[in-house]
Amino acid sequence: MRKLLIAGVVLWGLAGPAAAAPMSLKGAMAYPFTSGLVSSPDGKRIAWVREVAGVRNIWVATGAGGQPVQVTQFSADDGQELTQLVFAPDGNSLVFVRGGDHDGNWPATGNLAPNPAASPDEPKVMLWRADLSGAAARPLAECDAPAISAKGIIACEKTGQVWTVSADGKDFARAFFDRGRITDMAWSPDGTRLAYVSRREGHALIGIYGGPTQPITYMQAASGVDGSPTWSPDGRRIAFTRRWTGLDGYGRFLAFEPQPWAIMVADTATGAARQAWASGTALRDSFPDVTGGANLHWAAGDRLVFLSATSNWQQLYTVPASSGAATRLTGDGFMVEHVALSPDRATLYYSANTGATPDDDTRRHVFAVPVSGGPVRAITSGTGLEWTPAATNDGVALIAASARDAGAVQWCASRCATLAGQAAPADFAGAAMVMPEKVTWKAPDGTTIHGQLFRPAGATGKRPAVVFVHGGPPRQMLLGFSSMRYYANAYALNQYLASRGFVVLSVNYRLGIGYGWDFQHPATGGPRGASEYQDVISSARYLQSRADVDPARIGIWGGSYGGLLTAQALARNSDVFKAGVDIHGVHDWSRTMIETLGPGIKSYGDTNRDKALQTAWTSSPLADIAGWRSPALLIHGDDDRNVRINQTIALAAELRTRGVAFEELIIPNEIHDFLRHAGWHQVNAATADYLERQLKP
Repeated sequence: MRKLLIAGVVLWGLAGPAAAAPMSLKGAMAYPFTSGLVSSPDGKRIAWVREVAGVRNIWVATGAGGQPVQVTQFSADDGQELTQLVFAPDGNSLVFVRGGDHDGNWPATGNLAPNPAASPDEPKVMLWRADLSGAAARPLAECDAPAISAKGIIACEKTGQVWTVSADGKDFARAFFDRGRITDMAWSPDGTRLAYVSRREGHALIGIYGGPTQPITYMQAASGVDGSPTWSPDGRRIAFTRRWTGLDGYGRFLAFEPQPWAIMVADTATGAARQAWASGTALRDSFPDVTGGANLHWAAGDRLVFLSATSNWQQLYTVPASSGAATRLTGDGFMVEHVALSPDRATLYYSANTGATPDDDTRRHVFAVPVSGGPVRAITSGTGLEWTPAATNDGVALIAASARDAGAVQWCASRCATLAGQAAPADFAGAAMVMPEKVTWKAPDGTTIHGQLFRPAGATGKRPAVVFVHGGPPRQMLLGFSSMRYYANAYALNQYLASRGFVVLSVNYRLGIGYGWDFQHPATGGPRGASEYQDVISSARYLQSRADVDPARIGIWGGSYGGLLTAQALARNSDVFKAGVDIHGVHDWSRTMIETLGPGIKSYGDTNRDKALQTAWTSSPLADIAGWRSPALLIHGDDDRNVRINQTIALAAELRTRGVAFEELIIPNEIHDFLRHAGWHQVNAATADYLERQLKP
């Protein structure tokens, strides 16, 4: 299930001839998107990726008052990602990866890189280097996931093994052999040894490579999955997480089972390991399934920092590296998300959905807390949204957004200030965007569901409505632009639909984050019973109760998990949802299970196969296809590595057989999060046009 994280959206749309819209779709989508913010080891420099109309480039700033400098000169909307920015130890250069699909659940056949621009030359996942002296950025080698040692040695991953490359790219060779698939590389503080995770069948272990003349030292192994290797400042010890996943059978699709985990500390010379801390055995004690996982850090005072949801909320804790009781650093009633440790290891910076007002549970702000414990300090507040803290030598850098601004980098020393040179393009329609409102309603079982309502400016009378349902599903939609590229796009489309006269409701349904572990993990959600669908149909009932909504003109659209919920809504409630746009949705959970586990049982003792497949099927949109009457638009990229296109092919075949009206948009070579701006524009234009034709606002 973890590998099936999918992104989605659901809208209710209505359309037709209208007066001149206050914004164009092009204007709504003209926002610059900022991501990948990192700081240099000494905290004196920061770097980030800025994407404008699909053109991605890297920028670097030195100090709070420094003028940002563009260090790459890419000029095309070619769909080649820029990710994994890593500064050299001296901060005078950085490496990054260009190309690939780093959010895919599986590699393409032959491990091919995506080619959304249909280039006749096969794209490669390439490691690049940018020298901050002004020299042009250049490719170094075909590899991924870079890590730079204190001595300047660049390690990277290729075909599951560790390779090293020189700073000029002339020397590129495999460093050593390990029979597992290598991930999570981390150099020792002195730059002489490389720790890594060796992923093997059913388990994973931590290895340390010390040079070509020495055998690899494996940290004391177990039947669990070891990860997140984190060096002590003196390099003599290494901390890592250990979790136990149980047998890989069908039973895990029927009910949640606790996934206990521990933090281990090993002697790097001998590999001998001991337990520094262990979780409880309740469901809430399970290994964190949020951004950064456990977020393990080795902090000042010889303490380890980590996340746990044992209180129902993901919070920060510390524990002595020598073992002992954990100390809680942050409060309750909110979720800690992005985490960064200061260069002196004494302060933690984090983003969370909390603040001074009740609406802050639908925002993100950045806070600081001493590793030794003490009062939490708010770095940001107000009606904006801030995330991705990157610790600096004098404070923290972050990305700040709002309801009308997709985000810019701020450097927060004595105060937070937006760095120069980040103005949005002149045609960006942010000023015309409406302020979304936080709304709540009750699901049939009494659970409070949260959403954001976009009301057309100046509209009167009853309007058509659109429901937007996020995907993932561990996501939370906010009162402004999102930190994720997929959902920044969805937010812009919501705004455009509102400008066209739709009332738009964005639904934070169960399975999503931000409202506690229990809300995120309903016992009968997803393929275990689809209980989250009640949150979707109740959102329609809420809209039907509003005086400004025409209850007979409600549509729905979504992508990925939102595509699943869109299809489910049309199959179960065509009486309510009069049209829908289903973007790369899952339509048959049982097919997904078989593709994941194989057609047979894993062992004679796994007697859950038939029951799991039956439950998965009845939780799927295709199980209710007989009730599907409303027209739909189906959209899918045919190089999707998160939801296979066979899910849409199967749905289209059923609709065709049953005579249900539908249209298709299949985009060659595109992946799940459409890599090209042109691809997203095509999808958004088709979505808005279809909803307008069907529902006529």
